[in-house]
Amino acid sequence: MGTESARALLERAGRLTLQTGNLLNWGCLRKKCPATPGEEVRDCIQKTLTEWSSKIGQDQNPETLEVLECTVAQAIEKINPEERDELKVSAKLFIVGSNSSSIRDAVDLACSALGVAQLDSVIVVPPHVEDGANLSLEYLQPYWKELENLVQNKKIVAIGTSDLDKTLLEQLYLWAQVKPSSNQVNLASCCVMPPDLTAFAKECDIQLLTHNDPKELLCEASFQEVLQESIQNVKANEWIPLWLLRYSVIVKSRGIIKSKGYIIQAKRNAS
Repeated sequence: MGTESARALLERAGRLTLQTGNLLNWGCLRKKCPATPGEEVRDCIQKTLTEWSSKIGQDQNPETLEVLECTVAQAIEKINPEERDELKVSAKLFIVGSNSSSIRDAVDLACSALGVAQLDSVIVVPPHVEDGANLSLEYLQPYWKELENLVQNKKIVAIGTSDLDKTLLEQLYLWAQVKPSSNQVNLASCCVMPPDLTAFAKECDIQLLTHNDPKELLCEASFQEVLQESIQNVKANEWIPLWLLRYSVIVKSRGIIKSKGYIIQAKRNAS
């Protein structure tokens, strides 16, 4: 009955918000070490959808759900306000099929999910540019402006970028009102930090971090495929992922991860 109800809800909802909760509470995932970040995302989406659909009853009214909330209740874990000062809450936001205006939605949902007023740092990854096209300052500007507004409204403390070379990072730094505090470098494509990037980052007090995320952590085809695998006979091709946010909560004094999870939002394009 659960799968049928889940399919009915998905056929009527306009948006889907999927929250994994704290992955450290998932016994099955704690024992498994995905080979890549992409495999972890797919695994988390599939397990969340499967668990959620299995617990849906017939009492749901599909007509009233414009935004469908898909969560694993037992994995949801809010931060204790008394512990907030001891923790660093960081997020990396991948914009997939939407524009810069969705950044506020993603940050608001992350704050709500974790029970906090603001995030300590957010790194933004704009939509993947087409092959052959170069990332430019003009392309980055609308996304950065949205982040700057959130800093000014005290929803984020520090903002950062990913995979910018020295030239583009310098252009962004000179243009931005709120300067980037960090820049991630993918060591898969660059096993040694470029000297010019390192020198510029040091001069401007920008922290250089490393990561191993692919250019597209979650593409439209991959999301539709895992949706189809999780809920049989669903019209997966109608659903398009808008953004994916990965968060981590770290105990400052010990540097250990207390919580980690994903929040994903998708919209339905009904024909």
